[in-house]
Amino acid sequence: MAMLGGEAMPRILMQVIRFCINSDDKPLKKLCMLYWEVVPKYQEPTSDEVLRAASGGTTVARKLLPEMILVCNALMNDLNHPNEYVRGSMLRFLCKVKDEEILGPLIPSIKACLQHRHQYVRKNAVLAVFHAHRVHGETLIPDGPELVEAFIQAETDVGARRNAFLMLYNESEELAIQFLAKNLDDVAKFGDGFALLVLDLTRKACRLDPNQKSRFVRVLFQMLGSDSAAVSYEAAWTLISLSNSPTAVRAAAVTYTNLLNSQNDNNVMMIVLERLEQLQKKHSKILQELLQDILRALSSPNPDICKKVLDVAMTLVTSKNVAEVVTTLKREVSKTTQESSDSSEDKGKVYRNMLITAIHGCAVRFPDVAESVVHTLLDFLSSDGGMQVVIFVRAIVERYPDLRPAILAKLITTVDEVTNNHVMCICLWILGEYCETSETVADAFDVVTEQLGEAPFIVQAEEKQAAEQAAAVAAKGPKLVTKNIVLSDGTYATQTVYSEPKIAAADLDKSPNLRKMIVGGDIFLGTIVASCLTKMCLRAPDLGLGDVKAKSMTVKALLTMCGIVKMAEVTVSAQKSSLADCSERVSLCCRALLDPKAKALLKKTLLSEGKVSFGSFLKHVQDKDGDGDKEESKEEIVAAQADDLIHFRQLRSLTAQGGDLDLDDGSDLARATGYADGGSLLSNELSHVYQLSGFADPVYAEAFVTVHDYDILLEILVINRTPNTLANLTVELSTMGDMKIVERPQSQTIGPLDQMTIRASIKVSSTETGHIFGTIVYEDAATQEKGYVNLNDIHMDIMDYIRPATCTDEVFRSMWAEFEWENKVAISTSIKDLVEFLDHIVTSTNMSCLTPHDRNEKGSFLAANLYAKSVFGEDALVNVSVEKKDDNDGKLAGYIRIRSKTQGIALSLGDRITSVQRGLQPNKKQ
Repeated sequence: MAMLGGEAMPRILMQVIRFCINSDDKPLKKLCMLYWEVVPKYQEPTSDEVLRAASGGTTVARKLLPEMILVCNALMNDLNHPNEYVRGSMLRFLCKVKDEEILGPLIPSIKACLQHRHQYVRKNAVLAVFHAHRVHGETLIPDGPELVEAFIQAETDVGARRNAFLMLYNESEELAIQFLAKNLDDVAKFGDGFALLVLDLTRKACRLDPNQKSRFVRVLFQMLGSDSAAVSYEAAWTLISLSNSPTAVRAAAVTYTNLLNSQNDNNVMMIVLERLEQLQKKHSKILQELLQDILRALSSPNPDICKKVLDVAMTLVTSKNVAEVVTTLKREVSKTTQESSDSSEDKGKVYRNMLITAIHGCAVRFPDVAESVVHTLLDFLSSDGGMQVVIFVRAIVERYPDLRPAILAKLITTVDEVTNNHVMCICLWILGEYCETSETVADAFDVVTEQLGEAPFIVQAEEKQAAEQAAAVAAKGPKLVTKNIVLSDGTYATQTVYSEPKIAAADLDKSPNLRKMIVGGDIFLGTIVASCLTKMCLRAPDLGLGDVKAKSMTVKALLTMCGIVKMAEVTVSAQKSSLADCSERVSLCCRALLDPKAKALLKKTLLSEGKVSFGSFLKHVQDKDGDGDKEESKEEIVAAQADDLIHFRQLRSLTAQGGDLDLDDGSDLARATGYADGGSLLSNELSHVYQLSGFADPVYAEAFVTVHDYDILLEILVINRTPNTLANLTVELSTMGDMKIVERPQSQTIGPLDQMTIRASIKVSSTETGHIFGTIVYEDAATQEKGYVNLNDIHMDIMDYIRPATCTDEVFRSMWAEFEWENKVAISTSIKDLVEFLDHIVTSTNMSCLTPHDRNEKGSFLAANLYAKSVFGEDALVNVSVEKKDDNDGKLAGYIRIRSKTQGIALSLGDRITSVQRGLQPNKKQ
């Protein structure tokens, strides 16, 4: 270890030869091999020889140490050792030796090992021949390829045959192809390692000469059916890279789908799905034939796999196969309620929401299947995915007027089963907006009023007392009774009986779900109920229901609304702050029903404006999704055409080389590299350079930091500012946060006024602001004094890990309620425009804005949701609530709230927003 660190130990070589080289102890032999690998094997040149070579004389010839003769003799003895382990270990060691003087005397012994009886020796002997031929082929072993060709013809061991083919593949490609052509039918018997080498050979040979593809097609198709998943996967990938014919692509796609459905490893399934996704971009018609096989992977218990499968499948849905796809998705939705095993419960709710979203997408793109799925999904209104279902139903009712009667009839019969307050709100809004016939209005009004019951909607004293008694009984829990009994054989035993109090049926709360919600203090739901009943009452006279029926409906609606307002005033709930809004809204509804003038003014607004606004919202969502699809389908911009001319300045005329300005150099470099924006690349690299020490320090250091998702690479430039040699110079690094140093810098010796680059690798495990700090320790070779230089800290930027992402409003609200870590940042900025401030925050935090807003609208308040994901899969949620104060010189005020599942990302994003929210950079203002 000391020699690996750079320390020279010339005196111990002879001691190792005397006492260790002839030992039979196998661990000691292994240590000796490590020592032979790093020990200096040549004599140091004298000062006279160095001066003679520097003055233009002959180059100093390297001379092998005399002691190495003894070492070579010991190595030869181990090559002829009767123990096959010793022979094989020595052959593996020789694969690391590059010195011709040492390998030369050992070549006959290496060749003799090719005929050894044990396969361990033979397979390592082939590797030794391969290494010797690659390093000193024509000098030491010129007949290496022919020797190995004869060896592979007679070899029966799988490992030895694979190593021999590896040597032919690298050193004599033609011999490897000839051997493969003779043994095409037996490739499947030669093992997985041999098959993977054949695939590498195929890619290499066809890349150099595309006309050779026909020679390998047969073996590629043969490997597609291999029992090894690795071989079949590589064969499919190789086949696609070599041929775009429908037959080859179809065979590869079938192999991918078989792997997808036969493998249980989630990583393997995810890799195969990514390959299918890439294949879909160019060969979607072929994959459409295998869509049902791809959907079979939905049986995986992992929700991430199911999500990826649905993403791939939705891009393959066409008018021809949409019916089969929807049938499969409906069957999967039904399974989520029938299955009760642990594996299905792990992904139950999330999986159901994904299926409903996929069905929604199919119904939007293909209206013919909307009618067949909406009735099935309405049965899930009371399940965990009720919100997704009712949102889907709301969109279908707006987009397809022909389906409204059937959907409304089904919704009226199932609204009593809804148990979620938010789902109930949307159901009542749909009934109030789209019930446009006399039958549906009458049925919907009767169902809603029946579910509400009679006012008042407050808990009575007797009911409250009974509920408290029931709660007290339940709190006591079961009663435990222990007694002794006599068993049938005459022995005694102890019997323990649990007795629970029986609750009478009359004590159970059997009131409808809607009434429970209103009585429970849901003021917002009460407002929705009042609006729904008002719309039905305003629409009833125009539909010919009769004056008596219309007046009866109006009276019931008014009594219900009075009860709702009374409930809002009396009930103490979390929505108490909505009392003023509820009272104002209900008062407006009452005036619309009682005052003819108010009715004439408000009727059109109440009955039509809601649908118009919702229609524009759906159009905006559809346009947004369309833009996303266009971006995904947009082909990559070609940087340079294949037949473009490239000007070589070395081949230009003498006039061009005489100093004339060459205007094509920049464009040539851009076409050759495919990168035209060199200025921004340089500025990006310079922003990641950190000065670690001062200019007056004896050692100057600066670091260039490169972030590759989970890995951080430090390239530390160290400059010796002293006229002395610095020995054992070490950069000792430490980290704070979720970072771990994987590769520590080794000790170095740096000459006077010299410089070198030292590299270190750091592993990152989470999105958290980390710090890297350390010290440079060195020893002055002239004075033998130790020196220390403390380095500046490197603060890792969280923006290197944040990536913009999108999600639905429902998913955002769900995560907002679930995440427990919140960081609240007060807004303090010099920016005076609301939209400009929002754009500044979005750009500075590298997040995406989920809230659509019109830039032309002028207002004094703005609220928006921002979302992003880290490279580690962590979600970052941000809510911006900003107001423009009239009494504060037009300055902005408000709060930015950050939520995440982990504390680190919430704190780091908060620090980032605090540092950047002050104002725009000067170059951004221009």
